[in-house]
Amino acid sequence: MPSANLLGQSLLSGILAGGLYALLGLGLSLSWRFLRIINLSHFGFIFLGAYLTYQVATSFHLSPFAVMLAIVPLLFALGVAQQALFVRFAVNEFGSLLVTFGMVAIIESLIQYFWTADFRRLESGYGTLSYRIGPLFLPVAEALTFLVAVVLGLAAWAALRFTYLGKAMRASAEDPAMAAAFGVRERSLALLVAGTSAATAGIAGTFVALTATLAPAQIYAWIGVIFAVVIMGGLGNPLGILAAGLLIGVSEALTMALTSPSWAPLVSFTLLIAVLILRPGRV
Repeated sequence: MPSANLLGQSLLSGILAGGLYALLGLGLSLSWRFLRIINLSHFGFIFLGAYLTYQVATSFHLSPFAVMLAIVPLLFALGVAQQALFVRFAVNEFGSLLVTFGMVAIIESLIQYFWTADFRRLESGYGTLSYRIGPLFLPVAEALTFLVAVVLGLAAWAALRFTYLGKAMRASAEDPAMAAAFGVRERSLALLVAGTSAATAGIAGTFVALTATLAPAQIYAWIGVIFAVVIMGGLGNPLGILAAGLLIGVSEALTMALTSPSWAPLVSFTLLIAVLILRPGRV
């Protein structure tokens, strides 16, 4: 049986990992719900943001957060351009899965071309900094990731619930024809959602660069667990995404502490299957 300290550290690590999962899944959830686009290229945008953060911060000795401020508008523009292409060629929900799978493969190839397949690690003061809280250690980079995930999740929830744009987005997703009759400009909203989703990928990419070692093939490593988070949390439900990320992160961490790390990947899919069986209309 693991010690109380190990269980406590595992619980803390799971909470912080859950924040990262929520941050990675937020943009995917928004685009899937409000655009009906299953955007696998979201994962490519995340790693593009991560590699750009690594390159610019390393080359010019800048803070990763200063680099993030430049990356977010770039990713926003890429998201808008991508959505414009989807509209131009009338890409449907199933077609988007195939098209964006091709896009993520292209992004992976471009990353490998410019940065090779070698592992890359962003050396920053945040990566090794941690604070001791009693018997536990709190890594600063992971804690900042969790904090940003909570702030963005709450901000997205409040925007969807209380602002005119949020209400227009929800109305357009429920009944586009009726929303258009009341003056909602569906195309402009779609471009805004696509850009915002890609911008969150850029933010997530910065924190991936801060907390993980980068390699092009890792683009695919989180697809399964993030899809589980998005489906369990509910499409377009930022607070649900946070809750699902925490549930999966804590479950995986405790599974690794109590049994073996090899069992951890089974947790997210077991939970996902249980949710789909108990609530088949979740998606």
